[in-house]
Parts: sequence; structure tokens; C-alpha cells
Amino acid sequence: MLKMAVLVSGGGTNLQAIIDGINQGTITNAKIEVVISNNANAYALERAKKHGIEAKCVSPKNFADREAFNQALLETIQSYGVDLVVLAGCLVVIPKCMVDAYPNKIINIHPALIPSFCGTGYYGLKVHEGVLARGVKVTGATVHFVDAGTDTGPIILQKAVEVQQGDTPEVLQRRVMEQAEWIIMPKAIDLIANGKVEVVDGLVKIKE
Repeated sequence: MLKMAVLVSGGGTNLQAIIDGINQGTITNAKIEVVISNNANAYALERAKKHGIEAKCVSPKNFADREAFNQALLETIQSYGVDLVVLAGCLVVIPKCMVDAYPNKIINIHPALIPSFCGTGYYGLKVHEGVLARGVKVTGATVHFVDAGTDTGPIILQKAVEVQQGDTPEVLQRRVMEQAEWIIMPKAIDLIANGKVEVVDGLVKIKE
């Protein structure tokens, strides 16, 4: 059984997709041990509690400096003995100490088709604003492993979403969530939980 910690910063819609996937059987051989947020007011923490999942807040505001926060976050995750760390709308920059502790065991969902509209500064609505400003016709979402860079780790799954005329960033964000994020994040977790994902020379191979 794959044990997961899910890290969130806001509403937790991707967390809900994971919970639903487990409950509906589209994610097998996996369970959420803990949901952790850097934001005490994140609705994601309430979602977790409603489903009987332990919810914790580890906020930078409660520590003297970033290094102390990073260490506390790592120790909190390690205390649950998890096999996979899932970043589901987590706006905290993952520290090197965590990447080193969980090599190819941290996954993130990014609301664009990496390597487009990713990297430093591209998060939340800013991604969709960038997509619309550039006038691309297709966007989507990417699930990838987290490495020391920003959105540079091995890509696990991607799904394309059509950009429509008249889209606002908010409308496009919702479509990308519904048509891509909420589909490929649960699918990636299921693949990992069942031993079907391996990283070879920096690229993901999915076993049949």
C-alpha cells in the first residue's frame, strides 16, 4: 500500500480528485496518510478532516527562518512514513533537503504543458494569463516528478486542453482542472502505486 502525504496551499480541488479516485477505485493500492498545508485557513484542511484524514498546518510564519521551516516540514512528512509526496496546488518552494530525502518520490501537477508556461513566476492564474497573452490554441496540464529545478523534473503524464475564444484566465483555469488536472493526477498516483512508473536516464518509462 502506497502511503502519501498531500501538500496543499488553498482550496484543495486536486486533493478532492485524489480522495474521490481512492473512494471510487480509480486509484488502487494507495492511501493518504496526512494532508499538510502552509496555510492554516486552507479549505483543503477541512476537506481532509471531512474524509477522516489527518490534517496539519506547517506555516513559515511559525518559524524563525526559512531553513527552520523547511526542516520542520521535512520532519513532519517523515514522521508519517510516507512513500510519495504529492504537491496538489502547493505554493511552497520545495527545499533541496526534501528533494534529496525523496528522490523521484515527489510529484507535482502543473497547469500547462511543460516546457511551456512553466518555471519561476508561473503558478496559479499567472499560467493561464500567460497562455492567453501568447495566443496559443492548446494548453493542458502536466504531472511530473520534482527535482532541484522549477518544473524541470521527469514528466509522468500530460493531457491537452483546447483554448477557446473568449476565455478568461479563470474560465480556462477551470477547464484545465476539469479536463486535465483531475484526470491525470489520480492516474499518475495509480500508476506509481502499482509499480508501473520508473525513471531511466531522466525520463519516465511507463510499464504496461
